[in-house]
Amino acid sequence: MSDTAPAPARRLGLPMLIAMVIGSMVGAGVFSLPSTFAEATGVYGALIAWTLAGGGMLLMAIVFQRLTRDRPDLDAGIFAYAKAGFGPYIGFFSAFGYWAGACIANVTYWVLICSTLGAWIPALGEGDTVAAVVLGSAGIWAFHAVIARGIDTAAVINTITTIAKLIPLALFVIVIAFSGFSWETFIDNLWGAQPHSAGELADQVRATMLVTVFVFLGVEGANVFSRYARRREDVGRATVIGFLSVLALFVVVTMLSYGVLPREELVALRQPSAAGVMEAAVGPWGAWLVSIGLLVSVLGAYLAWTLLGAEVLFAAAKGEDAPRSLARVTPRGVPLRALTATSALSQVFLVIAFFSESAFDFSLELTSAVTILPYLLTAGFALKLALGGTRRAGTLALTGTALLYTCYLVYAMGLQYVLIALIVYAPATLMYVRARRQRGLRVFTHWEAALCVAVTAGALVGAWALAAGRIGF
Repeated sequence: MSDTAPAPARRLGLPMLIAMVIGSMVGAGVFSLPSTFAEATGVYGALIAWTLAGGGMLLMAIVFQRLTRDRPDLDAGIFAYAKAGFGPYIGFFSAFGYWAGACIANVTYWVLICSTLGAWIPALGEGDTVAAVVLGSAGIWAFHAVIARGIDTAAVINTITTIAKLIPLALFVIVIAFSGFSWETFIDNLWGAQPHSAGELADQVRATMLVTVFVFLGVEGANVFSRYARRREDVGRATVIGFLSVLALFVVVTMLSYGVLPREELVALRQPSAAGVMEAAVGPWGAWLVSIGLLVSVLGAYLAWTLLGAEVLFAAAKGEDAPRSLARVTPRGVPLRALTATSALSQVFLVIAFFSESAFDFSLELTSAVTILPYLLTAGFALKLALGGTRRAGTLALTGTALLYTCYLVYAMGLQYVLIALIVYAPATLMYVRARRQRGLRVFTHWEAALCVAVTAGALVGAWALAAGRIGF
């Protein structure tokens, strides 16, 4: 195993990069949309939420596209942008948050796989039983072995599963649109709750934000793997094309579901709720179709997110902000130790999820909470570049609005999730300190030391609030 990565062959073309974006974004989330959205709001709130979230994330997709063009020297994606803009400690937090989010997202996938199989294998329950933890653990390490064989092999498998997962979703849309949709039911679901007021609607929209963050994670997938791209310009194109395709799919799946069952019945569906919608529309074979599609989709998304997590951790080690050993690669170019750390942390969170009240909600909400920071920092870096460059009004408006959107996400997740995210972030400082000392580098500047104290204090408050039952999942 070598200490540094060989210069990678630029072998991922536009189709594979688009597949990386779509494969990262289309996973567990799309199959849970009917129930999770219905629990928060009705048709009006969903339309506003998708307009807000879709518009905000489209801005982020364009930001990623422009950063790829304007800073081609930064080929590690979301981590590199934060470091270049705000220094190594902030950059490390961005890398760690993204990495931790990838690992927690992987838990969501195994929970949903087991919940799907639980409809026919009672021992798996809703993904929260001992048998489910055992099956999920076996899956984590089986995929670890596949990825360890090489990035090329994993990328090809991801492309195949991306195509395969879209077929059942396309059938879902066609079947519901032409045989299961009722305008009467749809009209009855226009409002999410009483009273029918603008204030109530705003609260409902806010309640959907963690869900939309979760389903849009992966829009930056092509940027993270930009060092493997055959042509640099393909990275930005793949980001925008992949995002728009997935956004259309999410909106259609959500809206069609409101026309199949009353909102109260949508809320009561077990996950994956899209299977329950199909069963209500066409019978048991519909649930089977969606369940099979989910298994393919989630396994493909798990592969993509394990790749993303290992790549970001590897990039942090290469950038001298994570322990040196994580930058070592195999002769096949696989950052094996970063991959092992990714699989191990996924294993830890899988066990933690077992003890939560709802394993699926726990992993979904925690994933969103810890990954908002990397998006916030990327938007901030883009605005910083715009202010220091030509200062064209269009560029400033784009980057400024993207930053405002990510700030709204922080507001929408609320103090509870901010504190929980700090509990995850704070211990990571030990990894950063070790990495800097290994290389004989200064650990903190004065303001970074102050930030470290603030993050630690927030984590301690969060731990106390969690232990006291003041916050929780």
